[in-house]
Amino acid sequence: MAQTAPTAQTAPAAAAAGTTLGACGPGRLCLWPKPDFKGRPWTYELATTDLDSCVALPAGASAQSLAVRTGRPVTAYQSAECAETGEFETYPGRGTWVPQTPYEVRAFKLWER
Repeated sequence: MAQTAPTAQTAPAAAAAGTTLGACGPGRLCLWPKPDFKGRPWTYELATTDLDSCVALPAGASAQSLAVRTGRPVTAYQSAECAETGEFETYPGRGTWVPQTPYEVRAFKLWER
């Protein structure tokens, strides 16, 4: 049976589909350790996160759902070093919720634009 890749959802589409969105404040990137925004999230803000730099989650940690509310695109990486040899995906900012990432996210980059 072929699997299809999960798609990012905007707030209105997710609400219409009956998905409960994870709480993530404006201007933040939030990553949850489990699908469907479950578990205690890691949150990052533009004011305290370097743009265009690889930011690894805490050692041994990974995320399986995320919300991008930064207004900037975010690339999520399977590799803790942001290596492009593993899986990676770039998500648009300003209200993107992903209830199930296609791989475990171990690092990310916030982009200037």
